[in-house]
Amino acid sequence: MPDSTNIAIVAALEREIWPLVSHWRVANRTYDGRDFKFFEQDGNVVVCAGIGGEAGRRATEAIIQLYKPALLLSVGFAGALDPRLRVGNILVPAFLIDANDGNRFETRSGSGAVLSSPFIAGAAQKAKLAKAYGAEAVDMEGAAVGRGAQSHGIPFMAVKSISDEVGFELPPMQQFVDSSGQFRLVAFAAFVSVRPWLWNKTFCLYKNCAKASESLCKRLEEHELQILEKTGPQVHPIKTAEHIPS
Repeated sequence: MPDSTNIAIVAALEREIWPLVSHWRVANRTYDGRDFKFFEQDGNVVVCAGIGGEAGRRATEAIIQLYKPALLLSVGFAGALDPRLRVGNILVPAFLIDANDGNRFETRSGSGAVLSSPFIAGAAQKAKLAKAYGAEAVDMEGAAVGRGAQSHGIPFMAVKSISDEVGFELPPMQQFVDSSGQFRLVAFAAFVSVRPWLWNKTFCLYKNCAKASESLCKRLEEHELQILEKTGPQVHPIKTAEHIPS
């Protein structure tokens, strides 16, 4: 292992980042009594934290302590709060807002805001959050990554891909997130299987997530990681359009 890592990426779930890391080296390491699975490649490392702020906090602390990164990157899916955003659009926000306490965590490059919510927001909740915070999208872990970066004095960025649009009503999912932030997919599938009225929206969400993942990983490969590897973490990457169709 090198003494330090260039870019440390924190996502929630492997499905968000799998097209990028599918051929990366896997390292299973332990920090603070918890086991973490890291993907390593060319001085960069990815950890999939699990869903929610607490899971994001734990994984961020682990990746900082074990890899000593020069830059922290929060990546993953987000729900649109701006009606102009479509599935697969990319956001590079200027700051993340923690809905729990209102704190804001600035990134080193970008524009607009992403709100980090303690719950999976459906259509009704997204409408309320948009009005209350004026953010463009909502995720669950980004602010926790930003808080960890700030507390350790590490530069921070975020790249989010829209997985559900403003009016899309998600199937009930919050109850299937366990205490460690993992999504209980088998239990969710069993729940949906006997509720035919959920089949269509679940299938649509599956397709949307696949599109969002492809868009996110393409953006990381073609823009953020390439630029940062060439310029180094102390040089700002190029300014980009913050809403980019897939």
